[in-house]
Amino acid sequence: MAKQVVPEEKRRRRRPTKSGTVLSEGLIVDAALRLLREHGSAGLTARRLGLALDCDPSALYRYFRGMDDLTLAIGDALMGQALHGWRPTGHWRADLHAVGLRIYEAYVSHPQAAQLTASRVTGRANELAADEAVLDILRRAGFPLPETVRIYHAFIDQTLGFAALDAASLALPRASQRADDAKWQSTYARLPPTTHPRIAEAAPLLTTHMVTSAYPTALEMLLDSAESRLGAGTDGT
Repeated sequence: MAKQVVPEEKRRRRRPTKSGTVLSEGLIVDAALRLLREHGSAGLTARRLGLALDCDPSALYRYFRGMDDLTLAIGDALMGQALHGWRPTGHWRADLHAVGLRIYEAYVSHPQAAQLTASRVTGRANELAADEAVLDILRRAGFPLPETVRIYHAFIDQTLGFAALDAASLALPRASQRADDAKWQSTYARLPPTTHPRIAEAAPLLTTHMVTSAYPTALEMLLDSAESRLGAGTDGT
């Protein structure tokens, strides 16, 4: 059963933990990110968090309804990192490009957390701020409302989708990452044109392109499409 969250003003412990720490939501999220980085999603438990924070695991439920609520807070923290310091320039394409790269980079910098949170809808402050920013950029650019929503949907799903995909690769053991990347040289580059003519002709390019993220290219393609639709005056219906 979900536990009732203690109101913010009543959450603080009267005394610090044995290590002198005063718990807060942000401190717990930071500890959770460390545990995810070190142990993966299987290692994120209330017991491990209690040990990391030198507190009884039950104290965590003064801040979160459960581990799923903490997961949403982790996702929102990543979105907050993405938006930190960003300011719109008034140039819609440059602004969307910057926001997309910021969100992508914030998530892939925490691969284990990205896998856990990229598909979630947190409804929290940082996520709402990001959504408001993207929608505002598009509306100020002159996109009709239906087209704004279509582009926003494609933009955010593409960004988080690539972040989750690339995070999954980054979360692999290094030996597995190297083995996957090496396949483009050891297998694809050696296929004969008699059996795989298209792969053979593309192999020199595949070996360099396929070991990097396609997100920057996909983002540019999405922005190209949006720009052409804006120029054509489509109403998105």
